[in-house]
Amino acid sequence: MRIRSALTATAAAGALAVAAAAPAQATEYSSALKITGVQYDAPGRDSNSCSTGNTRDEYLTIKNYSRSTTVNLKGYFVKDATGNRFTFGSNHYLQPGDYVKLRGGHGTDSDAHNVVYRQNCNFIWNNDKDTIYLYKPSGAHADTHAYTKSGNDRDGNGYITFHG
Repeated sequence: MRIRSALTATAAAGALAVAAAAPAQATEYSSALKITGVQYDAPGRDSNSCSTGNTRDEYLTIKNYSRSTTVNLKGYFVKDATGNRFTFGSNHYLQPGDYVKLRGGHGTDSDAHNVVYRQNCNFIWNNDKDTIYLYKPSGAHADTHAYTKSGNDRDGNGYITFHG
């Protein structure tokens, strides 16, 4: 009995040491789609004017990391920490390794140019800190990332990369 307890304690301690040594990571969800980066602070002075503003320069990049499966974005949705939300309402297919930029402002969605517009001139991502959630059409998490300007944007250009 003592040997079994000692082995169990040793195994548990080893697992804790491995967990403690591993770097902090975002929670990994079972999804081919991942958030690869966010331009959370559009270059220039923020203006959400539809005619002269820069909300088009704020964007989120989502990539299909699958090696063999094409993913239709229809029904996927993204939201921020306060609940601002965008749902992909139309078919938009991402081939394996392909990506899409979800931009603010108005524009024409294009598979060929890898862009979808939110059709809204308000900014969605906060310039100081926020959390980005990507959900599958079923409501299951696909990916989540929190950021702070001071902690994650080392070069101060308003862009943060996730998943390499």
